[in-house]
Amino acid sequence: MSIPGGKILSTAVTVIGIVISLILVIMGLKMGVFTSPETLQTFLQGTGIWAPLAFVAIQIVQVVFPIIPGGLTCVAGVLMFGPVWGFVYNYAGICVGSGINFFLAKRYGRPFVERSVSEKVWGKYIKWLDSPKFDLYFALAIFLPVAPDDFLCLLAGLTPMKFRRFAAIILLGKPLSLLAYSWGLATALSWLAQFLAK
Repeated sequence: MSIPGGKILSTAVTVIGIVISLILVIMGLKMGVFTSPETLQTFLQGTGIWAPLAFVAIQIVQVVFPIIPGGLTCVAGVLMFGPVWGFVYNYAGICVGSGINFFLAKRYGRPFVERSVSEKVWGKYIKWLDSPKFDLYFALAIFLPVAPDDFLCLLAGLTPMKFRRFAAIILLGKPLSLLAYSWGLATALSWLAQFLAK
């Protein structure tokens, strides 16, 4: 039985993407890049003009492999690029990573998703799959950062939801919480710097 060429290419791209992401995570952990916003900022400064691209890649990786604290990368983005560009790069990386999670779940199914999260989190949200209001719950969870977004993107991939709707929810739901986080963080950092300068 022959396998369509498009399916082979899709599978190959997925596998290569996962392998590259794992290599980046392992290298970053060995270099101590993910231990604090300052070390991540120092690493990014060393990449020169490629810093924005490197940061977006790191942000994508932390969404797909959540062993890197998401808050750490968001803080580093604001510290490195300021609140405006920090928001832009955070938004780009998180949206792309969320899309990858959605496609991984569509491709590899429930066993893959179940292995990607703790039993407690799985048990808490699995009932959403049986709800006819899943799309609404998912949209609210993305809009209001009160739930594990990365896992919920995987969970969405197990539903009949089409990518167009998923992308609309992510693209429209993420900016407000990210913007508030980026500007709030920038304000807090500015206040702290002024306080320490006294």
